[in-house]
Formats: sequence, C-alpha cells, structure tokens
Amino acid sequence: MKKIIFDCDNTFGIKNCDVDDGLALMYLLGSGDARLLGVTSTYGNSRLDVVQAVNLRMLEELGRRDIPVKRGGERRGCYQSEAAGFLAEMADRYPGELSILATGSLSNVRGAYERDRCFFEKVKEIVLMGGITSPLVFEKKVMNELNFSYDPAAARTVLTKGQDVSVITGNNCLKVLFTKQEYRERFSGKENRAAAYIMEKTGDWFGYNDEDYGIPGFYNWDVTAAAYLMHPELFEDDAKCLRVSEQDLETGRLGMDGDGMGDGTADGRNGERCACNLPVIRDPEAFKDNIYDTWLSVSVMGAGACMQR
Repeated sequence: MKKIIFDCDNTFGIKNCDVDDGLALMYLLGSGDARLLGVTSTYGNSRLDVVQAVNLRMLEELGRRDIPVKRGGERRGCYQSEAAGFLAEMADRYPGELSILATGSLSNVRGAYERDRCFFEKVKEIVLMGGITSPLVFEKKVMNELNFSYDPAAARTVLTKGQDVSVITGNNCLKVLFTKQEYRERFSGKENRAAAYIMEKTGDWFGYNDEDYGIPGFYNWDVTAAAYLMHPELFEDDAKCLRVSEQDLETGRLGMDGDGMGDGTADGRNGERCACNLPVIRDPEAFKDNIYDTWLSVSVMGAGACMQR
C-alpha cells in the first residue's frame, strides 16, 4: 500500500480549465493500493483560492471528507505554507514510505525542503508531471509548459535535490490521446456513478481543446503521472542525465547532458546535472484500459454530486 500525498493545481469542473488533476485524483481514489494521506493545493491552472475550493468541493462530492486538504503557497517563492508543513510532517512520520505525486507548480515541495533539509532523504519517491524536451506543437498553436515554469527555482530544487525522481514530460504524454468518441463508448450506458460524474464535469473540455489547439480529444497529462506511480509496469523507464537551470525552466525546458544546450556563464546557465527517469508508455491500449478501469472503480458516496444519466 503506497502512502501518497497529491500536490496539485486541480481545476476540475471549472470552465475552460484543465481537468486532468481531478481525473488524477479520481485515479488515486480508485486504486486499491493507494492510501491518500492528503491533498496539497498549489497554483498553476488557476489561482490558489480556486484550486483549494475545487479540492475541497471535489472530495465532498465524492464522499471523501476524511482526506485532508492543505493550502499551499500562492505564487512562486512562497515557501512558508500549511501545505509545505504538512509535506514535511508526513515525510517525518513515514520516513522511507512517502510517495509524492506533484502535478502543478512545485512551490509546496520546495517549501517542505526549506523546513527540513533532510526532507528529500526521507521521501521514498517523487513523480512529477511537467517539463518539455521539445516544443509541444499542435495544429493551431504551440502549447506552453505549465508546471515547472511557474516556479523555476522550486523545480530546480526538486529535480536536483530529490531522490528517485520520475518526470512525466509533456512530450511523453502525447503517445495517448483520449478521444470523445472513445470516452463515450467507455462510459455511456454504464450504471456507474463515477462514470456519470466524470462525464458531467469534463464534457466541455473536448470542445475547448479542439477550438484552441486543434486537438480532437485531450491528453491526460496528470493521470499519466498517477498511473506511473501506481503501475510502473505500464511504462518503460528511461534514465537520463539532465542539465537544469532556472533560465531554461522559465519555459519548462529540460536539457539533456551533452545536447549542446547552455552556452552561458558561471551563473548556472549551463545548468546543474541531475539524474531523472523520464518514463514512456509501453502499450497505449493497456494503459487506457487501466485508466478507465481504475476510474470506474471509484466509489462515489457524496450526496453533493449531481449525477446525470
């Protein structure tokens, strides 16, 4: 049983905001081997107050008020927060057992390190969603990296100080597209409250991706990271030696050691070397089967969720 803290910028159900943090939360709740110790709110997809409200509302609707939700820092450089304290406390309580899944800005994780310089030594593993190794080019526009770039200093700290760090990059998520037709086929007609809840809350997201990016579906960025945490056998590990600098991380760029990046100066433009794992999905169909099956395993107990058949 994995002991997990989910650090996220969840905007599930907010118009024109990403849904994958919420779907990753549901994936964790549907995973029998996951013990979710808490959810820590960070900024990214929206302001911190919006994310905090969504996390509280979603767990209320799913009948999981037993899971604590801790408020994080409001912007880059805000490292003193309730969330940072909670992360440090849980690492101290469960040394060598705590897994961290982080899918937004990394200010809270950096904050835990600011509180306890032995924090990363106590954490068992860290799985991040973020970073790009090349531009994310779609039919209508180039998509910006939206996690590491929010707090480059925090991202650099986690990548270089963390132990057993795996990064699900934006590029490696592009292997599997979740289409509207498939989504409906998998969910429609099922007497399943989780399926009805997901369909109700995420239906508009397909139109947004099509109109803004020309994508006939959406990529489950954060769910991919959650799936790696729980089922690494669905992935091929790919250990890399990275060079990371705050300047590159302003755009989320992860430089590979020896790729010719970084002609800069002694201020660190060349970047600091670090070893990270950049997992790649093995079999898209097996991956999708696992995602849908896990979502459908979520027990929706909350009276506040409006389920439409």
